Amino acid sequence: MLKQFTLVVRSLLLGSMLATGAQALAQSAYPSKPIRIIVPYPPGGSNNVLARLIGQRLGENWGQQVIVDNRPGGNTVIGSEALIKAPADGYTLMITSNAHIITPLLIRTPYDPFKDFAPISSLAVCENMLVTHPALPVNDLRQFIALAKSRPSELNYAIAGAGSPTHLAAALFETLVGVKMHPISYKGGGPAIVDLLGGHVQVHFNTPINLIAHVKSGKLRGLAITGTVRSSALPQVPTFIEGGVPAFDLKTWFGAFAPVASPKENLGKLLAEFEKIMATPDIKEKLDSLGLAPMVFEPEKFTALMSADTATLAKVIKAGNVRLEQ
Repeated sequence: MLKQFTLVVRSLLLGSMLATGAQALAQSAYPSKPIRIIVPYPPGGSNNVLARLIGQRLGENWGQQVIVDNRPGGNTVIGSEALIKAPADGYTLMITSNAHIITPLLIRTPYDPFKDFAPISSLAVCENMLVTHPALPVNDLRQFIALAKSRPSELNYAIAGAGSPTHLAAALFETLVGVKMHPISYKGGGPAIVDLLGGHVQVHFNTPINLIAHVKSGKLRGLAITGTVRSSALPQVPTFIEGGVPAFDLKTWFGAFAPVASPKENLGKLLAEFEKIMATPDIKEKLDSLGLAPMVFEPEKFTALMSADTATLAKVIKAGNVRLEQ
């Protein structure tokens, strides 16, 4: 009987050791299958461009297929819900902008932006730019402000969804300079710019990555860009400081998230790979040409940035009376 009991115990111990070994092997083998990157916007916007740039290099470095899955709608809620419902295994990520913390400031979302997501890292940061359709009779920021003041609520500006970073940029600008314009909402930056190019709307605030080609071609007129110096990608566009509005300085960041219970080992590998990708000279050169700068913060520092921005943007929303039904 004792011998039989001993054999059972040994069998159980061996099984436990094998299971632990198999688990460790599975973790060390990551990634061993395709990775999906959710983008909570339609194709054509800055989030999509950045996700595809990173996804392509990630796939090349790891020898795995990386699929970019556009899930637009609901002011990023649809894509965000898709992420938190995905398996928490490190194979489904989301790349999004600071809209991740903005939307929950405006509506009751079915998730908490801090508690229900695992931040992997921030990825990049960029300035914001004011552009107009060339038919609008202005050539610089001061002329634009004068025109907007003379025509209150008549100028239409495109936003990539009510409450989006593009909307908050416009709301902050209105508050600072004392003008009132009319927002026209779209499902993302891509569709907004299409209508702007067509002259259906006259004004737009967005990141340079979405606007550089159109400003260089003359299809849009760049009036001002945030930051203390002009962008090397668009040196012809003055800063808001030069245009007499030094207080307007709202940046947009982009970051990567995973389901909250994802294995830390796998997310750590992703963080290390993101650091490697964003430090690569050709990637940095590409980002610079798009008006983006690498900014890879580890989870704790990234979370601190989100917390600070949440407090700042809540004030902008209150001052600009920003609402999702706009």
